[in-house]
Amino acid sequence: MDLFSLQFLIALANVIFVDLLLAGDNAIVIGMAARNLDAGQQKKAIILGTAGAVIIRIIATVLVVKLLQIPWLFAIGGALLLWISVKLLTDHNEDGNVKAGKTLMGAVWTIILADAAMGLDNVIAVAGAANGHIPLVIIGLVISVPIVVWGSTLFIKVIDRFQWIVYIGSAVLAYNAAKMITEEKGLHTFFEHSPALKWSLMITCMVLVVVIGYIVRSHSMQHKQQEQNA
Repeated sequence: MDLFSLQFLIALANVIFVDLLLAGDNAIVIGMAARNLDAGQQKKAIILGTAGAVIIRIIATVLVVKLLQIPWLFAIGGALLLWISVKLLTDHNEDGNVKAGKTLMGAVWTIILADAAMGLDNVIAVAGAANGHIPLVIIGLVISVPIVVWGSTLFIKVIDRFQWIVYIGSAVLAYNAAKMITEEKGLHTFFEHSPALKWSLMITCMVLVVVIGYIVRSHSMQHKQQEQNA
């Protein structure tokens, strides 16, 4: 894949979209970690914390990309990414208990550690979306992580207002997951000779993830509404 070719730019857009989609909770944590600082220090903490988070995320993702070259781990990673795509629709984490840093460096370390702890799903998803292309990983994360930090409030409001974005995002993750499975070395030859089967698997994964996510999400919302009315 040539740098900045149309294929590269499409793949880069995929990586950025996947990371933005999964990083909303991380952005909330980053904001909360710096909430006890004054305005000037908050800005410094976010800049330094984001820089550290980007570096850690790049290293972790490159390591995962390397690990995915081990036989059958690509397929396992794809299966895990399928779970993450369902989790995106069904999981509602509460991050109100994040400890805010009282000093600049305390807030910076909280941001870095919180992002690292919460970023496993992002790392796996980005590694799968990049399909082993390390420059794509680095460029995608350098672009997406700062966007997440600075535009987190707006991005979360957009998702809350337009719920269908989350469903599209889950379908994109499911597509990447199925692609990882079909490109596993042990299975690639089989799917390469059966394009119809390959696309059938991808479409089936996308539909199943969206349907399961919709059912669980609807049930959860109905349950919450019943509790409120009780």
